[in-house]
Amino acid sequence: MAVPKSKISNSRRGMRRSHDSLSAINYVEDKDSGELRRQHHIDLKTGMYRGRQILTPQED
Repeated sequence: MAVPKSKISNSRRGMRRSHDSLSAINYVEDKDSGELRRQHHIDLKTGMYRGRQILTPQED
């Protein structure tokens, strides 16, 4: 059975786990429509990505 050679302190354990936290999704305001969208993703309302028409616009 594996047994640790020495105790891992609370500080050292916390430092190791500091990278496990989830980051919030970053939203940016679209330059053309003013709608919020995720960075590096297609704007689903207009279907545009980096100035090019990728998808047909959705109708509400």
